[in-house]
Amino acid sequence: MLLPVRKPHPEPVGGAGGLRRLNTGSHLVLFFLVVTMFTMVLLGSTILLYLIHTDSRLHTPMYFLLSQLSLLDVGFPLTTIPKMMTDFLQGGGSISFGGCAAQIFFLMLMGVSEGVLLSLMSYDRYVAVCHPLHYAVLMRRQVCLLMVGTSWFSGVLVASIQTSITLHFPYCASHTVDHLFCELPALLKLSCADTSAYALALSISGVLILLLPISLIAASYGHVLGAVLRMHSAEARHKAFTTCSSHITVVGLFYGAATFMYMVPGTYHSPQQDNVVSLFYSLITPTLNPLIYSLRNREVQLSLAKVLHRAGFRSIR
Repeated sequence: MLLPVRKPHPEPVGGAGGLRRLNTGSHLVLFFLVVTMFTMVLLGSTILLYLIHTDSRLHTPMYFLLSQLSLLDVGFPLTTIPKMMTDFLQGGGSISFGGCAAQIFFLMLMGVSEGVLLSLMSYDRYVAVCHPLHYAVLMRRQVCLLMVGTSWFSGVLVASIQTSITLHFPYCASHTVDHLFCELPALLKLSCADTSAYALALSISGVLILLLPISLIAASYGHVLGAVLRMHSAEARHKAFTTCSSHITVVGLFYGAATFMYMVPGTYHSPQQDNVVSLFYSLITPTLNPLIYSLRNREVQLSLAKVLHRAGFRSIR
């Protein structure tokens, strides 16, 4: 019978003494830091979704895809942070195998979906820069819906397969997950069966799942770079760079963390490093994404200023 999984307190691991408690002051600082970033994720992504939905100037393919990215940015922390914060307050915690499986499934779903979506967004930027006259046709609504459907379907498919395989392993060893939340590599370490073949297959599939989108991104921006270099107008080059720089920044943040977690074999990184990287892509990256797009994008800035102006005008009246 499957027993609940115990999770250690989300604090650094000491030497021979096992788990090391932070002092109360550091503990509270870390707690409020995570709560603050969690609030920023929800607020930033919600504002961006609201602006895209209400402002007709943002009813374009790029912002439609960006709205899906914002949904994924909300989903990542909602899957992990509330439970993690509860464990912080309780000084430790446990999670059922059902809850653990749910975390694995949704983290895998959103991770794969975001990776595919970011690669398809690079195609959108390629069309905008290299084929601007055909943009309305090449990025028509049906194509955008197909892109979004492909990203979500890919996430559901991979998450269903990986989660079902993982749950079929027997777990008769220690039930302590040396991780901030349930993630597939961390749970495999608890199995009393030989999981080396599956771990190898997981690494290979992780390479494929990451390399295919990265290849599409590299090909798209390779063509974009060639088109920019052929532009004679400095203003046109600046506009093309501005159009693509936000997306490139987000791609770098996401794939940097994902590459370390799923392409580098587990023997080459420690549980502490895994915790930092997992917290990075599940909380820090979703916090930065709305800021990157809003601060570097004039259309979003104008839309936000318009909303704030209306809100201020109404409050005065």
